[in-house]
Amino acid sequence: MMHSSLEKLRIGGRSGRAASVLILSVIALFVLYTAERGLSAAFDSSDFPEALAVKVELLPVTFPLHMVTGALALILVPLTLALRPRRQWHRWMGRIAAADVLVAGLTAYPVAWVAPVTTWSALGFSAQATSWLALLGLGIVNIRNRRIAEHRACMLLMMAATSGAVFFRLWLALWALYGSSRWYESFYACDSWIAWLLPLGGTALWLSRQPGGLRLAFRPRGA
Repeated sequence: MMHSSLEKLRIGGRSGRAASVLILSVIALFVLYTAERGLSAAFDSSDFPEALAVKVELLPVTFPLHMVTGALALILVPLTLALRPRRQWHRWMGRIAAADVLVAGLTAYPVAWVAPVTTWSALGFSAQATSWLALLGLGIVNIRNRRIAEHRACMLLMMAATSGAVFFRLWLALWALYGSSRWYESFYACDSWIAWLLPLGGTALWLSRQPGGLRLAFRPRGA
């Protein structure tokens, strides 16, 4: 009976690992697809809806720059986290990712506010960019002061905010299939908030339940 129980545990463990690998593979493929679409859109806007095509005309440099750096962030940020065991690679990739996120975050403001689809969507994208840049800044300050736990928390939250680009396109695609064009602008505005706030909030909740809780801000030594 004990042998049978152990065998069931092994089978269950293998099934759980296989399911985890499958889920992570699907997520990785979707992220890569979203990144590829973002990179392609920076150089080919022929299939853009009118609301975005206007932005391309008004921001001929800023819009493509934002699309390229935003797409690269989807790859660079998780890759940097994956390279944590290789400290030297992690540091160099972190610097590259930080520079990329800085450019993507700063260019998000003009892209959001020049010919916005709605005011609320512009506010949503601006809030995402602000959260992105704030978490990047906190992460840099923390790692420079050897606050590893705080740095890790900031980077995980920044990755969650980054994933908003993936979820934004996913929810928008689902709305295009099953929603009504009459309410497109309203949903677009809602999507600009929930796409990044849900993963950010979920990650913050998960971190708060880890040993030591959720710590972000740098505290002077001895405080």
